[in-house]
Amino acid sequence: MFNGIVETIGSVSNLDVEQDCVHFAITPKIAFTDLKIGDSVAVNGVCLTVTAIYNDVFYVTAVPETLRLTNLSQLILGSQVNLERALRVTDRIGGHYVQGHVDAVGKIISIQADGKAALLVKISFPSALTPYIVNKGYIGLDGMSVTVVVAENTWFSVTLIPHTQQVTIVNQYQVGTEINIEVDILSKYVEKLMRAETCIQPLLA
Repeated sequence: MFNGIVETIGSVSNLDVEQDCVHFAITPKIAFTDLKIGDSVAVNGVCLTVTAIYNDVFYVTAVPETLRLTNLSQLILGSQVNLERALRVTDRIGGHYVQGHVDAVGKIISIQADGKAALLVKISFPSALTPYIVNKGYIGLDGMSVTVVVAENTWFSVTLIPHTQQVTIVNQYQVGTEINIEVDILSKYVEKLMRAETCIQPLLA
């Protein structure tokens, strides 16, 4: 579990294709000195397991399902990625609960200045996600917890403040960039409960 507050940027220092899987070596800009084999790390919002560690470099593997559903398949040597270690029980939740289970890949359709320093970014997405994206709701974008400004049937917009631009891969974004999207898990639970409402039995008779 994560909270969508990117800790540092990492760079892909090596990648190795083995059958249908890809093994990534990632070097964080700020070293994760407490990282252990078996830990979970969100890489562009994708929850991956650390399989090896050498000095400051850690290794993760993306399986075919992950490569099909996320933008990790586009990573090449030198690509930069957003990184966040898994939450501890005592951590503050500065963003929102993010599972690291990407729902779809969206595409940037416009980037505009919002005032002097912020950016207003409009992103298209698959129509299947429409019920889960609402005005002023949370959404995960490449592992970043951001607030939806406007939500329409096929696109939504977010504002990215200067700090976010400085500490994440946002400065690499341009029209056409594909972004990992994870909708708020609470919306999925609410939908399932609403659909099953007529079948729910009272806990106490």
